[in-house]
Amino acid sequence: MVHLNGTTKDRSQLVPFSSRLKEGRALAQDVWSIFNAANLPADCINLGQGYMNFAPPDWIKDAANEALSTVSGSHYSHPKGRPRLRQALKKYYDPMFGRDLDIEKEILVTSGANEGQYSVFVAFLEEGDEVIMFEPFFDQYLPSVTFNGGKPVYIPLHPDTSRGKITSNDWTIDFEELRRAITSRTKMIIVNTPHNPVGKVFTRDELEKIAALAEEFNLLVMSDEVYDTLTFDDKEHVRFANLPGMWDRTVTVGSAGKMFNATGYRVGWLIAPASIIQPTLAATTRIVFCSNSPLQEAAAAGLEQVHERKFFEKQRKEYDERRRILIDCFDELGLTYTRPEGTYFILLDVSNINWPEDYPFPESVKGRGRDFLACWYIALEFGVSSIPVSEFYCEEHVNIGERYARFAFCKDVDTLKQAAERLKGLKKAISKTTS
Repeated sequence: MVHLNGTTKDRSQLVPFSSRLKEGRALAQDVWSIFNAANLPADCINLGQGYMNFAPPDWIKDAANEALSTVSGSHYSHPKGRPRLRQALKKYYDPMFGRDLDIEKEILVTSGANEGQYSVFVAFLEEGDEVIMFEPFFDQYLPSVTFNGGKPVYIPLHPDTSRGKITSNDWTIDFEELRRAITSRTKMIIVNTPHNPVGKVFTRDELEKIAALAEEFNLLVMSDEVYDTLTFDDKEHVRFANLPGMWDRTVTVGSAGKMFNATGYRVGWLIAPASIIQPTLAATTRIVFCSNSPLQEAAAAGLEQVHERKFFEKQRKEYDERRRILIDCFDELGLTYTRPEGTYFILLDVSNINWPEDYPFPESVKGRGRDFLACWYIALEFGVSSIPVSEFYCEEHVNIGERYARFAFCKDVDTLKQAAERLKGLKKAISKTTS
């Protein structure tokens, strides 16, 4: 408050903020701030947020430390990314794409996968362009699209709730619904496989049908494949850009954070034809100029040695063991869940979890989906936090998501076993009939 001419005037909001913040839900209290460690019991086990409680491999940390001791490692990198990392990416991905990738024109290093995606939106979206997103969607897609003038169009994956035990493959696309959603303003479609939070690994048939629509309607495809090294049950990860005719219209997104248990490194990359990389490079150069140098060197060292160390094969087995701990727990409780065939998330059906009518919920979860109440109750009463899945839906489709809570198993085995023991106390909160 400022006193002017003897009167009191509120000057706290002299300049109005941009409407895009509201449209992108950026100003709303999001799920991450609600289910934050500061709001939960000190001993609550965090299976909500998807970051690891263990470090990257020693050889990657050593490479980071070595880079920090050099002069060049302490200074700007080229906006395209450090040559060593781009060369390592080329060597790693050439066989997977069946191409001789050009490190100057077809590979771009970004400050995490998220900044890379944002730069694509900056480079290609005009005001009012429509972007198709499958629900549930990674929550950063929404503000990234709207901040750049885009209009999100939501296509829900439909879970088969008629069955007891389902896998992530039982979350399917209604392709007639998808076709009806495409208009003359549709510019882009986002495909996330393996999918966060469902754990779905899209089948070749599904991707081919999406590809046919992309070709028919001339759509740019962002293929978010940051979990490509984490698939289970012999599921095939199909790279969208490898489908007939799709290289020319696809940007593939990757992440060192997901690959190497290093989410704080913020090193990601884009692989695409020059026609997509060049304008995206122009955007990312103005957004961050370049990504941090020493951790690019660490990511390069990681990629250079993964094959000889059989790192991803070992990592997949370790994550399969972690997945099993939660699956066994939910089976013992008799709760239904989606068995993920990729990523490190499990969706638990919480629709038959009950709590006292007078349970003291905070205002932050009142009026939200039922899953917000369930996740809060589980965190406070049983000491394990999760994330309500309705956060990843538009208002129209929130009823699909509010059946589920997302549990992350990117934690060490001891932590997961401790969490499973706590969750077994849920037995007393399960109703005999599902809602």
